[in-house]
Amino acid sequence: MVRTPLTPEERLRGERLGALLREARGARSMVAVAASAGLSAETLRKIETGRAPTPAFFTVAALAAALGLSLDQILAGCAREPDTVPEAGHDSAPVGYLLPLGA
Repeated sequence: MVRTPLTPEERLRGERLGALLREARGARSMVAVAASAGLSAETLRKIETGRAPTPAFFTVAALAAALGLSLDQILAGCAREPDTVPEAGHDSAPVGYLLPLGA
């Protein structure tokens, strides 16, 4: 099966996700966070470096839980330039405007 190439916007969103996760991980080791989320360190490395810019929903949800982030915070952080990473427990922007109807 041939996969449709990602758009520049999708690649940028993947880079923003990676930056947000790296920032939220802080001083914690990649191995520890990946294990906490039930992932391999290599999977987390690929997401953080943008080599896996469109991870599965449940992968993102598991990482969010392991890092103390809400899915709203992740969506907001990926929707704009990563000037600051939303802190756990603090919503930083309205979300939902990026989702197509019926998603």
